[in-house]
Amino acid sequence: MAVDKESVLKAIKELREKGKKRNFSQNFDLILNFKDLDLKKQEQQLDFFMAYPTKTGKQIKVCALIGGEMIDDAKVSCDGYVQLEEFDKYVQDKKLAKKLADQYDFFIAQANLMTKIAAAFGRTFGPRGKMPNPKAGCVVAPKTPLKPLVDKLKNTIRISVKTSPILQLGVGKDNLKDEDIAGNVVEIYKQILAHLPNGVSNIRNTFLKMTMSAPVKL
Repeated sequence: MAVDKESVLKAIKELREKGKKRNFSQNFDLILNFKDLDLKKQEQQLDFFMAYPTKTGKQIKVCALIGGEMIDDAKVSCDGYVQLEEFDKYVQDKKLAKKLADQYDFFIAQANLMTKIAAAFGRTFGPRGKMPNPKAGCVVAPKTPLKPLVDKLKNTIRISVKTSPILQLGVGKDNLKDEDIAGNVVEIYKQILAHLPNGVSNIRNTFLKMTMSAPVKL
């Protein structure tokens, strides 16, 4: 079945009708299983950032890793920040670094501090895919205004398929309009196709599910 807006809307309707009423807001998740990808080859891996057409309802948190000259901006623009003088405590306490990595979705780095940021946080952030990433615009020159970047990151998703040929990601909360959820699904699918070496031939199957539901095939 083609992954177009009509088919996605049909799947959303089925999931809503069959689903039991929960006392919390469920996510709609898109699941893709890939085939004929040699993930040992970097050129066949997926790793890119894109903006959702419609906000998903998920709260994205952004933290800045900065020097003193950017603290005032970080205080008003970001959800949190760590200044240069505090880096050492994260080197000394790995649990603190792990807690920081789990607390935020994106980290912004002041470019001239990247060597120190890598030394302090690299071993913890790297395996979690949380290092400040230039592809997402997360490495910035000193005094760069942070709010436009933070606003962009609040609606950004990272598509990463590097070790296992499966991808599952949230596309919207169940309190969103069906049209908005479907729009997110279709755009994400379109972008993934554009990054695959053989397009749709690399997709085995695609599903949509809610947090507490069985998946529906698209």
